[in-house]
Amino acid sequence: MGQFEGRTAVVTGGGTGIGLATARRLAADGAHVFVTGRREAELDRAVETIGPERATAVVGDISEPADLDRLYDAVRARGRGLDVLFANAGTASFATLEEITEEHFDRIFGVNVRGTVFTVQKALPLLNDGASVILNSSVRADDGVAAFGAYAASKAAIRSFARTWANELKGRGVRVNAISPGTIDTPGLDAVVATQDVPDAADESAASGPSVTKAQFAANVPLGRIGRADEVADAVAFLASGRSGFILGVNLYVDGGENQL
Repeated sequence: MGQFEGRTAVVTGGGTGIGLATARRLAADGAHVFVTGRREAELDRAVETIGPERATAVVGDISEPADLDRLYDAVRARGRGLDVLFANAGTASFATLEEITEEHFDRIFGVNVRGTVFTVQKALPLLNDGASVILNSSVRADDGVAAFGAYAASKAAIRSFARTWANELKGRGVRVNAISPGTIDTPGLDAVVATQDVPDAADESAASGPSVTKAQFAANVPLGRIGRADEVADAVAFLASGRSGFILGVNLYVDGGENQL
């Protein structure tokens, strides 16, 4: 039996990249995982990959409260509450201070900040005692990469929420922590390499600024390579498990030393 046997998990942005890798990891350890995201075809493939007996897809956009309600209605109907919430979904795009528009700002903060707030708030009635909430921040919150101001600020807000919510929910035995991935090999990174830009997507943790090749990204990582989505998934699974039972309010960097050395 896996460490999450009988547990229920939700992974937002679960169709590709880090979200999909995490959903697969939790399911492999016994959890039933609800995956959500905006792209139905990707979610259908995710469920097929994970196995329909271990995964349920709910199409939705975390910036839309009604979509979050539908997600949690599905979780509630299962009748076992919620043990693990990985608030992973996010979006990113480049804009310098001179280039930022109201639309750009509202989109970044509407998904990354507002969407994450209500993803967690609407989960509160379902969270079982001892549940684990993991928020996906980013190394970009720390390093001041040009043209990533709004995205970096939104991820800094996520880090701040992890501290506050950890304090507010500790009385229920609910642990809240954050992870900060560095440059990770995901479809988001492929888009950066191909287009020199970052499209809206559920998983944008790979974005580090304009570049041409993955080798150039890897050159900035002390370990000499970019990370794998399954390596971030392992970190999320650790924070979701009882093995991290004395860890609260942390920000776990999964970046190959990119922001540490």
